[in-house]
Amino acid sequence: MDKDKENSILREGFLVKRGHLVHNWKARWFVLMPDKLLYYKYEGGKRDSCQRGKILLKDCVITCPFLEYDNRPLLLRLQTKSSCEHFLEACSREERDEWAADITTAAEKLRMEDGGDETSQQDPTGSQLNNVNLSKVLDSMYDVHSGIKLTRHFEQGSTYSNCFSGSAVVDWLVFMQLTLTRMEAVTLASALLEEGFLRTVGMKSVEALRTAGLSEQFLDDSTALYGFPESFKKRGSVKAETSLSAVELSGKVIRRGYLLKQGHKRKNWKVRLFVLRSEPTFLHYYDPTKDDVSPVGGFSLRGCLVSALDDNGVPSGVKGNIQGNLFKIITQSDTHYFIQAPTHKQKMDWIEAIREQI
Repeated sequence: MDKDKENSILREGFLVKRGHLVHNWKARWFVLMPDKLLYYKYEGGKRDSCQRGKILLKDCVITCPFLEYDNRPLLLRLQTKSSCEHFLEACSREERDEWAADITTAAEKLRMEDGGDETSQQDPTGSQLNNVNLSKVLDSMYDVHSGIKLTRHFEQGSTYSNCFSGSAVVDWLVFMQLTLTRMEAVTLASALLEEGFLRTVGMKSVEALRTAGLSEQFLDDSTALYGFPESFKKRGSVKAETSLSAVELSGKVIRRGYLLKQGHKRKNWKVRLFVLRSEPTFLHYYDPTKDDVSPVGGFSLRGCLVSALDDNGVPSGVKGNIQGNLFKIITQSDTHYFIQAPTHKQKMDWIEAIREQI
């Protein structure tokens, strides 16, 4: 990529994209430019030099969050001027919202340069929270088809079924256009909590309710758990989700992100969503192209060694034409994991986060 293009890059990183003709999901490297979003394929551990496609941002409409895929709550949707839809999934709510904000800013700047009004969206100062019927909001949340999804969560060694996270509630309220902003959604969720239409589940939300002021009772947090009142349970419950181990997945999430991992048998490189947890300390990885919410692998970090690998040449045990930014984890059972981060900074951040948990 030449210097002019490098200087105009607004953001880049892995996102998972739904195909147009065949609706499967593939991890792609996305590069946000002032007027378009480019995406590339990673082949053999290295980014392909030829772009696989582009999304023009002029008159593009961004929907974030986009919640019509039950097992993919971190989606955003881009609809181009020609009404072509693109569905992109980030590794976390924070990443999703940052991508959406940067894309929105770029699209807005294009529209302003084209002589458009200062904003095409609803005035954010105009609140929708006047005379809200909380009972109707609750009925909508509990609707079996369009309501919020009940899931199983793990927190500090305990398993909680038929609940949802605070950020999932905020996402749903914004997506259903019951509120304009996340701040409004937190206010509405706090009112639902205060009136007993929602209840706290697990230690984090209970502690927040006990210690916080009225405006901070409800947490827009993916680790704070909430549920419907006990009296609602007879209306149906969520199917149990399969998992490797409730104990393994019950730890606090320390870090999550897309990394490339070399396979043990075929030695090919695949993009995986890595999740680092503590208490107990485990590193799990997921296949982001699948709808399965269970990890495809993982291991305890107890007794592990983690080290950065030199980018000069191909280290022993590594196959393929790699991009660089490699590190290696050796488990207590002497299994070697070769992992590649998108950038040097991310490599060092992951190494530091893992070492703090060993």
